[in-house]
Amino acid sequence: MSTNVLYPLKFKPIFKDKIWGGRKIKDIIGLDYGKLPNCGEAWLLSGIWDEQSVVTNGDFEGDEINDLVETFMGDLVGEDVFDRYGEQFPLLIKIIDANDWLSVQVHPDDELAEKRDIGYGKTEMWYVMQADPEAELVSGFNCEMNRMKYIRVLKDNDIQSVLNHETAEKGDVFYIPAGRVHALGPGIVVAEIQQTSDTTYRIYDWDRIDVAGMRRELHIPQSLDAVDFDPVENYKTPYTPVLNKTVPVVDSPYFTTNVLTLKGAMAKDYSELDSFVLLFPVEGKFLLEWENGSIFVTTGEVVLIPNVIDKVNIKAQDECKLLEIYVNK
Repeated sequence: MSTNVLYPLKFKPIFKDKIWGGRKIKDIIGLDYGKLPNCGEAWLLSGIWDEQSVVTNGDFEGDEINDLVETFMGDLVGEDVFDRYGEQFPLLIKIIDANDWLSVQVHPDDELAEKRDIGYGKTEMWYVMQADPEAELVSGFNCEMNRMKYIRVLKDNDIQSVLNHETAEKGDVFYIPAGRVHALGPGIVVAEIQQTSDTTYRIYDWDRIDVAGMRRELHIPQSLDAVDFDPVENYKTPYTPVLNKTVPVVDSPYFTTNVLTLKGAMAKDYSELDSFVLLFPVEGKFLLEWENGSIFVTTGEVVLIPNVIDKVNIKAQDECKLLEIYVNK
């Protein structure tokens, strides 16, 4: 591995064929997933140990992300981030194309994941990049729930009756903390930011049969201690985009996400931040400039700005909308 100076990094996407996937990752986002019959997920940046992202630009082209974290530690990810997460990059960034309902599922939190020796929990958020008219998703329950009622509706195959449905439109944000029952519905493309975890407990799969005539495995016993039954007043995260301003959207212990809607240029100073920064264009493209260079970043890509780079300039090509993501203390 080269020991050259760190610079903003881009990565090769990892494509996932899913029973519910479609063609929008190619047709709308513009990513070529090759010979797959469809593509449910494009992993744009992954620190999952056996499915790590590989750098595509500059001196570190061909290197895996966790190898770079091991080498550069806090210089790459931030001192506090490295102390917390070690040599594994702490976030997984995806684009998901739901051509059909995803399974109704829930993820464990950090405490339960540690208890079960499965790494980290999985808190995530969705930013809706595209949605067909009247598209819906599931987030939480539509009534008071408890463990006994949950077991009963599962036993009666009646979980659909207690799920909270939300309409999804372009620009909507849904925060999905670990423990919240959720499912994406057909006709939705989302950008997903999540903890580095691939643990999902499938609760209900719409009685779906796969190409081999089989039903996918459910994880009912595993889900019982993972589900958060507490109701939430608003399942959609409210925010108002403001042109050429940084608008906070999600601030969790695992990641902070802001929305930037740009025309022209915006200077950013990250010197007070002890973290890497990800810039993820969800619409349009921009030129990222820093002291030693520049790079174009377009929809369907993520660029990682190392912690040691404090100042950058973002120049939108026409109008650009992007997510700014980092880890707060």
